[in-house]
Amino acid sequence: MTSDQEHDHHRVNLVDELRQFSTETEWVEFKNDNHHPQAIGEYISALANAACLKYKPKAYLLYGIQDKTYEVVGTSFDPYKTKGKGNHDLLPWITAGLIPNPGFEIFIVEHPSGRVVVFEIEPARGRPVRFYGESFVRVGSSKTNLKRHPDREGAIWSRGSDWSAEICKDATIEDLDPEAVSKAREQFVIKHPSQADEVAEWDDITLLNKARVLKQGKVTRTALLLLGRAESATLLSPAVAKISWILKDSENRELDYEHFGPPFLLAGDRLQNRIRNLNVRAMPSGTLFPVEFTQYDFWVIREALHNCIAHQDYQLRGRVIVVEFPDSVLLTNVGDFLPGDIETVIRQDAPQSFYRNNFLSDAMVELNLIDTQGGGIKRMFETQRRRSFPLPDYDLTKPGSVTVNLNGRILDERYTRLLLERTDLDLEQVILLDRVQKGLSIERSEHRKLKNAGLVEGRYPNLIVTDLVAKATGKIGEHILERGFDNRYYKDLILEVVNEHGPVSRKDIDNVLLEKLPDRLNLQQKRNKVHNLLQDLRLSGKIINRGTRARPAWISLKALAD
Repeated sequence: MTSDQEHDHHRVNLVDELRQFSTETEWVEFKNDNHHPQAIGEYISALANAACLKYKPKAYLLYGIQDKTYEVVGTSFDPYKTKGKGNHDLLPWITAGLIPNPGFEIFIVEHPSGRVVVFEIEPARGRPVRFYGESFVRVGSSKTNLKRHPDREGAIWSRGSDWSAEICKDATIEDLDPEAVSKAREQFVIKHPSQADEVAEWDDITLLNKARVLKQGKVTRTALLLLGRAESATLLSPAVAKISWILKDSENRELDYEHFGPPFLLAGDRLQNRIRNLNVRAMPSGTLFPVEFTQYDFWVIREALHNCIAHQDYQLRGRVIVVEFPDSVLLTNVGDFLPGDIETVIRQDAPQSFYRNNFLSDAMVELNLIDTQGGGIKRMFETQRRRSFPLPDYDLTKPGSVTVNLNGRILDERYTRLLLERTDLDLEQVILLDRVQKGLSIERSEHRKLKNAGLVEGRYPNLIVTDLVAKATGKIGEHILERGFDNRYYKDLILEVVNEHGPVSRKDIDNVLLEKLPDRLNLQQKRNKVHNLLQDLRLSGKIINRGTRARPAWISLKALAD
């Protein structure tokens, strides 16, 4: 048998061995002949990530095998001639979308029962494999988005090397900024006040070893990020170490900007000097004297910035972006939010079980840059709650980035006054009230909790903060306009119009009802509301349309009977 024949024989045996599994494993996928380009890329991502989790040296995607019976049925699929999206050749298009590319090999197996195409895929190593911005994984026999399984994503990260812990061979202690090192000494003492006398006797190398910035006196990437001279950023290449502050007006036009490089230990002070912090006022109930707030608590901005620095995926070569608008600050870092969702972080109130940059995070805790590993985000929410301000808005919907928006204005005075008066509310209630004031949805069970506590009014899902504050401030009429009336009131109005003036057009009914509907509804929502009221009356046998759908003519069934 020639070497080529032995090779072919080995591959036929491999196909047969993989077919022996009673069910598809998480690192093997069988396909009959469905070779959609997008699906192929997603499966490579899912299988590479699954192979990492299962400690498998390879993962396999096979075409030409029936996925229920595991029989070889053959396939005409030719990966070398098939096109990807945009009429690109399939394989270069897939390779360009895999970040990082785990590596895969394709071979055609002339099995005795039919032609089989095999993708032999390397496992993910130290970071999830993404395909055009999304990462996937196999759970059982199903492909799913990895972000739905933060525990699995964290496990993939934990099985790789920590980029931030690597030693920069070309860097020395001379590449560190003296002002930043001095600041690090101050911050270490603040974090460890009982060691103040000892710290005073330490030289810089001893200090930075103790602060977990150096490794046995050797300069790490963490040291260059936090304490490096501005020019030392080149030693981190191709990674990008940069924070960009951009000032924009209300029309999203850029007015000013500045880029900050290392040392990131000093970035919070530099950013604070840039961001404006004006005063806003709120009028508590029962008083004629307003309460003044600054737009921002700078501890919250610093914590958000330092979280961006700690969790940035530097290997993606992005930068931390801070955009200042007239009444908000938006901070974005590159890299998925590993815990999965903000609610989990706040609810658990404990350190995460994994970090993207574990060495960097540890050093930032030692230098008092982030509150504690796991508690900083909750403290941001608690701080905004004590200020009676809107809570931070985290946007995790865009793959590969995390954005937090900090509002610098009062969105709903009812919410602000309620928080000023009801300091007994727990954080869970305040988070739900914050969603209500922002017009975001909450679950029915959450609505019941707020309603039973007398904190919201209105018909689900169109809710507003309760009128307890409105009554206290003498704005009952204004509140009624916001809340609206009961549906019975609106239906009675429609019946009155139809009974007295029927047949009436939809425009006639709109003229009567639209101005009486709640101010919190926009015009389209008001029109939808009228439509629903008319349909309820029609289905209950109160009115009937004698016109067309486009030109309705509503009349009363009672009037017809008379």
